[in-house]
Amino acid sequence: MSDAFTAPAAGAAALATASPLLRLHADDNVLIARQALALGQVLPEFGLRLKAQVPAGHKIAARRIAAGEPIRKYNAVIGVAARDIEAGDYVHAHNIALVEFHRDPAFGADVKPVDYLPEAERATFLGIVRADGRVATRNFIGILASVNCSSTAINRIAEHFTPERLKDYPNVDGVVAFAQTTGCGMSSPSPHFDLLRRTIAGYVRHPNLGGALIVGLGCERNQVAGLMESQHLVAGETLRTLVMQETGGTRATIEAGIRAVEAMLPIANRVERQPVSAAHLKIGLECGGSDGFSGIGANPALGAAMDLLVRHGGTAILSETPEIHGVEYMLTRRAVSPEVGQKLLDRLAWWEDYTRGHNGQFNGVVGPGNQAGGLANIFEKSLGSAMKGGTTPLRQVYDYAEPIDEHGFVFMDSPGYDPVAVTGQIASGANLICFTTGRGSMFGSKPAPTIKLASNTPMFTRLEEDMDINCGQVIDGTLSIEEMGRQIFEHILRAASGEPTKSELLGLGDHEFVPWHLGIVS
Repeated sequence: MSDAFTAPAAGAAALATASPLLRLHADDNVLIARQALALGQVLPEFGLRLKAQVPAGHKIAARRIAAGEPIRKYNAVIGVAARDIEAGDYVHAHNIALVEFHRDPAFGADVKPVDYLPEAERATFLGIVRADGRVATRNFIGILASVNCSSTAINRIAEHFTPERLKDYPNVDGVVAFAQTTGCGMSSPSPHFDLLRRTIAGYVRHPNLGGALIVGLGCERNQVAGLMESQHLVAGETLRTLVMQETGGTRATIEAGIRAVEAMLPIANRVERQPVSAAHLKIGLECGGSDGFSGIGANPALGAAMDLLVRHGGTAILSETPEIHGVEYMLTRRAVSPEVGQKLLDRLAWWEDYTRGHNGQFNGVVGPGNQAGGLANIFEKSLGSAMKGGTTPLRQVYDYAEPIDEHGFVFMDSPGYDPVAVTGQIASGANLICFTTGRGSMFGSKPAPTIKLASNTPMFTRLEEDMDINCGQVIDGTLSIEEMGRQIFEHILRAASGEPTKSELLGLGDHEFVPWHLGIVS
């Protein structure tokens, strides 16, 4: 079997509000229920009588689908019929079989030139310009543990700096501890060891940190001195280190850490926001708790916003490699060179080997929340996930937490697990995260804040305290994808300028530093 794909137009008109069903592409053989539908309900405009109850966001057969026939959504194959499916039948995991098939990578076939805006016409936001020219969206002091054994100490140091103790430093957003659960009991040298050090160094160097303190135990494999040397980090007035076994133990380390942060606070406070180009924005793209509406409204609308960002010179970072499985050709067709496209395929081949024999998402099965929301398998989930990246050329593919030095649309290899993926994106340089969700993920991140985009209005209304943007307006038919994308882009500029996100108002982000555990624990 082979497949063809026609991308949905980012500027598509608002969906008709009267119809209870959505037809996403003329060649699709499934329709999407805009709202919960009843057994026996007649839908005369589609010539259908429903043969089952169908929840909102789930699929209905638009016509008879023979066993073994490809099932198409957005004109992309998401599986084959496991048995004969009659018109009006409910179509989901119980009657869709996941079958691998040939997908022509067609490197570069869909590359289109970007209509970049002249610098004078680019959008701006109020950013914090560091001495070396990097631009921040927030201004934290970060405390990092080289090993799990120093995690309690760094948390205690950060807990000391209450809002009352920080009141004299109004330009500092907070003191945050990035505790972790590894750093020893791991093979070294190894890819896992290198990845951990690269991730820690990415946070230390992040423009959103006005100062950093690294705390180690002393006998761990990830020695502080070795970390500093291998990552070319140099101690100074805004980067300090402590080793507990040399400092005098837990209490002495906490006291020394407090003094070290107190010395950095006046320096970190000497900043002010100023207008800077949107070209300095690096946006990590994430989705979690996806549903059947995510790939219809929220994800393509975020993709439309990223197309705008790229036109303004900024960078969009798509990740979660298992969640492009099955639709990777959507990206390889946009690769600027065969080498970039092949690099993405090489990462997918690595994942296929890495997950072989395990019941991981890469092998087909999505989470219970995804299934309840209408997604039958990983191909269907991937179809929506990839849309976050918009339509501009894929300029480069990066390893996890590798510094991103390209502007435009890029890909960073990562698991699909949200905290791990976002940790890698921030370590790579993302200074803001956009997170789409259909079921309602409760997530926040530091030092780069997270904007959460709801895929449907009922969930947004129910969880409005956690959700920043209601992309359900696309499903409701009140905004087009292009109009929603413009609203997202404008919200990004406000958040980058310092407007608190919902997750920041709730105080989230202190426990979402989760480097990828790639290797064995021994």
